[in-house]
Amino acid sequence: MKELLTNKWFKFGIVGGLYLLWVIWLQNFWWLIGLGIIFDIYVTQKVHWAFWKKKNPPNGKQTKVVEWVDAIIFAVIAATFIRLFFIEAYTIPTSSMEKSLLVGDYLFVSKVAYGPKMPNTPVSFPFVHHTMPFSKTTKSYSEVIKNPYRRLAGLGEIKRNDVVVFNFPEGDTVALNIQDQSYYQNVRFKGRSEIWNQPRRYGEIIYRPVDKRENYIKRCVGISGDEIKIVDGQLFVNGDKQNVYNGVQYNYIVTTNGTSINPKALSRIGVSNDDMRYAYNGKAIYNLPLTNEMAKEIKKFKNVISVQRQISAKGQADPFIFPFSKHYRWNVDNFGPLRIPRAGETVALTTSNLPIYERIIDVYEENDLKVEGDKILINGKEAKSYTFKMNYYWMMGDNRHNSADSRMWGFVPEDHVVGKAVFLWLSLDKDKSLFEKIRFNRLFRVIK
Repeated sequence: MKELLTNKWFKFGIVGGLYLLWVIWLQNFWWLIGLGIIFDIYVTQKVHWAFWKKKNPPNGKQTKVVEWVDAIIFAVIAATFIRLFFIEAYTIPTSSMEKSLLVGDYLFVSKVAYGPKMPNTPVSFPFVHHTMPFSKTTKSYSEVIKNPYRRLAGLGEIKRNDVVVFNFPEGDTVALNIQDQSYYQNVRFKGRSEIWNQPRRYGEIIYRPVDKRENYIKRCVGISGDEIKIVDGQLFVNGDKQNVYNGVQYNYIVTTNGTSINPKALSRIGVSNDDMRYAYNGKAIYNLPLTNEMAKEIKKFKNVISVQRQISAKGQADPFIFPFSKHYRWNVDNFGPLRIPRAGETVALTTSNLPIYERIIDVYEENDLKVEGDKILINGKEAKSYTFKMNYYWMMGDNRHNSADSRMWGFVPEDHVVGKAVFLWLSLDKDKSLFEKIRFNRLFRVIK
């Protein structure tokens, strides 16, 4: 057995076989050239591939520097390979998914769940996203090489209610001084000249390719071909109520008898310090994000008179809500009905419904879209219909009244999908100190 394991042909067979399977998965057969390199490494040994090492040093040992270089190169290549094709670590930076996922949760995102997406900008600094470490403005990537969208075969497709990581659809354009806000939302409500004519306030306006846009995490509540509708805060998909998740929360108005609620009591039922900080108006009225269970618990407090869920009235138009048109008087609690586009599906176009599909046609599917009076022109030709090239999805946060999601910016294209959140391995509470920071009850949990 020992002779077999050390046989050069056996080693080449194992490594070469695995490499061949990887090339077939890639569907890029130029990589077959690598078989020649593997053959030389294990069999012929004519080329000194480890060029940073001395070949056959006198004492048979490499220097410490060479050993460190060897280890670093291997670690970078291995980690990059794993992050690109299999799994990547991710952290929850905002409260949009509370209480399903909490700020400070660390999780793994599976790339193979839906198939790894090949980089649009493969030339980039390793282990960072779009900006170099210790800088807020220096790009970590080069657009010398630009690749079109391509996704490898995965284990399955996106299903309703999957927790999905994706590139922020409106993140193609960014004002560098306010990266935590949507550039397009600012333009819609402040005007383009306001943003572009104040560089000291807003910073440089830059464009980012798809794979370098901010990573968002939401629940996919609707897949391509579905019809979604929200009635008084209740989401319906194809006419059926969405499954109830324990972590879904809404804003509630909590009224007391005139006395304030003990912050420690709120903390015990799961209200975070940030939620408490802006919840109390000094008149014994609180505005708190709560799950159904938390609402039931707070009703038991002796000084609480009423707990009432906030609901925006039907027909009460919200200017921050997609699709930003006077024809659609929608808000976060009363929205739709709206059909989610599917690849190959054709929709009739009018100037009334164009705001729903405008960004898909013009930005995501890269057409030249213009409107001249009542005429819609696509690539210079009048169009009364449009056939979609990609599948689209509808993403919403479980923190329904405190989530920037599809209700604010519309559909998520399939080429923006990064992967599926599958496993929570660490959770740190920023409101606590030292060992109390670790939420032991959340460690090593499968994400649902």
